[in-house]
Amino acid sequence: MDEINRWADIDEDLLKEISKRFHAYDDYLQLRLVCKEWSLKLPKIPNGNKIPWLLLPDETVKNHSYEDEEIYHLMQLAAADDETLDTCVLEEKDIYHIMLPEMQSDNKFIRGSGHGWLIVQSISDGTMQMLNPFTNRSLDLPPVSTLPDIIDYKPDNHGDEYTLWDFRDIRVTADRDSVHRFEVYKVIINSSPEHDIENFMAVVIFGPNQRLAFYKPGNMRWVEFPTRDKRFEDVIFFQEKIYAINNYGQLYEFDTKIRAGLKGGIHETRPPSEIPVGPHEPKCLIGCANGSLLMLVRYLRHPFLRRIRRDFETYKFDIYELKRNRKEWSTLDNLGNYILVIGFNSSVQIPVPFLSKGNQIWFTDNQTAMQSSFYDPVFQDIGIFDLDHGNFQRVLLEVKFFCPPVWLLP
Repeated sequence: MDEINRWADIDEDLLKEISKRFHAYDDYLQLRLVCKEWSLKLPKIPNGNKIPWLLLPDETVKNHSYEDEEIYHLMQLAAADDETLDTCVLEEKDIYHIMLPEMQSDNKFIRGSGHGWLIVQSISDGTMQMLNPFTNRSLDLPPVSTLPDIIDYKPDNHGDEYTLWDFRDIRVTADRDSVHRFEVYKVIINSSPEHDIENFMAVVIFGPNQRLAFYKPGNMRWVEFPTRDKRFEDVIFFQEKIYAINNYGQLYEFDTKIRAGLKGGIHETRPPSEIPVGPHEPKCLIGCANGSLLMLVRYLRHPFLRRIRRDFETYKFDIYELKRNRKEWSTLDNLGNYILVIGFNSSVQIPVPFLSKGNQIWFTDNQTAMQSSFYDPVFQDIGIFDLDHGNFQRVLLEVKFFCPPVWLLP
């Protein structure tokens, strides 16, 4: 009995250091269940384990009458074998299941993730909410109707509920469902609100012109950035600043430490001369541990083979690096012992997880405007690109989803 008590009373810092060696979440859960004392000392979400989960909505049309609980699935690509990655169903080993009552797939979809949280939007009423699936905590964000391009919202005016500015900046009316489906492109957050609500901030890419707005606690509405520029394709928090990239590859920088709001605009660095421009070459930004910024260009095309039933697929990546204190992008062809993780999540660079390899790009499908259906499950463009060999490993090729899977990063 004394021996058991000695283990139960292990130093908390030492226990947390041990927990960092548990790279699979199910093993970490077993560690917390060793005894009550360890469960109290260890957080529900492991702080030292930064391996992203792939959160998968239920893949088929369920025979339900709006059940109270929605099944979601969790996969860790770093721990999954080839059989699981190529699976046709979501019942394989290394795939875990969680119940999210707040997420009915026919009414809710995810428009962002980061720091263990999902950003969830309702199609029926346009509400936006942050949800932590590990702790079941939530935080309300301002609804779609408070975005800067929305002029008026009348829920009872059926078919023309919204009055808003369109992509030509002309005043138009639109129905509720189409606005709720297409108004929000992506949402990112700078931290977990559980840790620092005072300095918490969220940023959204919104509207037909893909402009930028932000939210801070206490705001009743989304506040537009100090720029009217358009066509932003990604935005990140990095080193206490906000960086954004538009479809031309132009970089923007904003200071978040201004009491009145934000300050900034076009960065002095010009886009690479050879960068492509168009809807089939979306771009994303990643902040690196060495202080550099990466711009990732993703190339999309319609699959050539009839047996491939996705609307489009990723066939190539280009990577550009902007080193600290430099003013010019340079091409990059090796990520070393790092992996880039992109999609609806806050685009990130992570060290090589246990049982995995570096110099890879893990990607999910965030090009919803290019999909053939918004009311039925469709095949998604999910995979791993290996820069060493220049090849792709497609993931869950034969599975349809109501909304795109997203990365859930601790």
